[in-house]
Amino acid sequence: MSFRDIEAASPGDWFYDVRDQLKWHVYRRSERAFAAGDAVRDGLRDAETVAVYQRRLRESFVASLGGLPQSSGALPCRTTGVLDADGYRIEKLLLEPRPQAVVTANLYVPHGLDGPTGAVLFLCGHASAAKAYPEYQAVCQRLALAGLVVLAQDPIGQGERFSYWEPSIQAPAIGECCPDHDHSGAQCVPLGDSQARYMLHDAIRSLDYLSARPEVDPTRIGVTGNSGGGTQSSLLMLADARLAAAAPGTFIMNRQTYQLSGGAQDAEQIWPGFTARGYDHEDILLAMAPKPLCVLAVTGDFFPIEGTRRTVERCRRVWAALGRPDALELVEDQADHAYTPQLARAATRFFTRHLLGREVSVEESRVAPRPAEQLWCTRAGQVREEFPSSRWVFDENLDRLREAESARAETPAPERRARAVAWLREKVGAHRERCDLNPRFFASWRVERLEATGAIWWSQPDLLGHGVLFRDIDRRGRDVPVTVAVWDGGTACLEPHAAWLRETCAGGRAVLVLDVSGSGALLPHALHAGTAPDRFYGVLHKLADDLHWLDDSLCALRVWDVLRCLDVLAEWPGVDASDITLYAAGVHGLYGRLAAALDERVRNVVVGSGWRCMAEWVGSRYYDSRDIKSALLPGMLRVFDLPDIEEGTRRTGGAEADCSS
Repeated sequence: MSFRDIEAASPGDWFYDVRDQLKWHVYRRSERAFAAGDAVRDGLRDAETVAVYQRRLRESFVASLGGLPQSSGALPCRTTGVLDADGYRIEKLLLEPRPQAVVTANLYVPHGLDGPTGAVLFLCGHASAAKAYPEYQAVCQRLALAGLVVLAQDPIGQGERFSYWEPSIQAPAIGECCPDHDHSGAQCVPLGDSQARYMLHDAIRSLDYLSARPEVDPTRIGVTGNSGGGTQSSLLMLADARLAAAAPGTFIMNRQTYQLSGGAQDAEQIWPGFTARGYDHEDILLAMAPKPLCVLAVTGDFFPIEGTRRTVERCRRVWAALGRPDALELVEDQADHAYTPQLARAATRFFTRHLLGREVSVEESRVAPRPAEQLWCTRAGQVREEFPSSRWVFDENLDRLREAESARAETPAPERRARAVAWLREKVGAHRERCDLNPRFFASWRVERLEATGAIWWSQPDLLGHGVLFRDIDRRGRDVPVTVAVWDGGTACLEPHAAWLRETCAGGRAVLVLDVSGSGALLPHALHAGTAPDRFYGVLHKLADDLHWLDDSLCALRVWDVLRCLDVLAEWPGVDASDITLYAAGVHGLYGRLAAALDERVRNVVVGSGWRCMAEWVGSRYYDSRDIKSALLPGMLRVFDLPDIEEGTRRTGGAEADCSS
């Protein structure tokens, strides 16, 4: 028998299919929240209750993102060029929604305007070229040819705004679109923020800019965009009551159908606590009621059309109750995920009807997308190339980190630690239900001079814990002190730690290698072929995000697993549970270090490798993002960092890995 043989063993060979349990734990909790939200929305019956609901929704939503950056007054703007086209001109703009944060945008202004008119803010989906993407240009051109002013902006990480563009290599060091968003978005989470905070603020400030243009009537501005642009449109619909009309595309669905489809989402598409508070995509629409709203959808979308239809149908009665049943519509195209020409024509009819007072159609031959370079607002096509001192979400996070550290420093260390422990205990215990452990010792192995025993136990009523305990054969028949090992991969990663296991057991201690939920033998089944569970958009990424929707985290859940493991040791034959050391290594070692701060039964902690502090990771522009969602404890840095809870306790220092590892 070898360590590799034990790595391949599974409690599912004897008892339960443990690999599906985390998924169904998250799904069942979500389903209860979905049902509770439906019940609340079913009670919206008149203008007064709807208005109160909208106000609470808006306030709650903005707060959940970390609030909005401060901004006021005129939006700084520079025009870098003007293109003349058939029926309109295109102004190339550099907007500055926050100091040194540069937004590249194209303003389409129809020829022959004789006064302020309607306008549309176009928000781009996940296309690398963003505002220059031919599909998106076509929508903007149609709207401009129909007589509407249109502002199309590049989102963070797209178009001319690659956050991690490196002039020295003439390429982004982190991929554009989703990887870009998630790289900085993950670092927002321990600060209590969201990537959506900055995308929403960009859109709000662009709305400010449109409202101030002399060609635009500020009471007649709408918004549209598909995919990630549908997300940004939804953010704006939820947060800004100035919108006169909206046409979100290929995004509106409902949370349950999308969750069951197995898809992960982008950082700005994860709204902390939104599901826990009972909200769903219906609320994106209800935030606009009873204003004109046209949901654009395609039947072949990875955003399930059945969820889209359910959401729109459930909202119809609210528009009817408010006296505008015809102001809510759903337009579908038989197509895959795209802002198709049919949807573009429908959006043009919708906006001209509601913002211009007439329906306008556009000749197809006049729609002619341009080469991307013609629409660039910078000379080289990238903001970081032209403005080396420009600021990005990473820089905003550094400012937020300094604010948090300064606020924490005002509290004396003992009080700061007590506050941190209380906050951490609440986060770890919330949503958890204690149950009988019912441990089962299901297998025994012999590896060299070590004997090993596998066990499972109930960490929560529907989640099993798992571990393998090693001891030297010479200690057989005696109660020995125990070290709980918490490291990346758990029992599926024994061979790399074999020397340490031999040394520790030879020194007279037993070692329990723990699998926290979703790791080691408890690793979930992949939801999509070809995507490893711990990789970007893998199942652990998705489930960690699903927990954020529930105002929870995989990190907090796994700290609970460590605490329940300590309970199990009291029932483990041959173990002296009065002498427990915790060995923490790698990213997953974080769970052990946090658990040790909550439980006096841990007499000693050895940090074999891992972050010295969370702040150093937030301050790293580049880091290994593998399985990073599993290490995020939302809002943690607003209350403490690791040294705050580890100082002054009984600890022995181990070698520390680079914080960016």
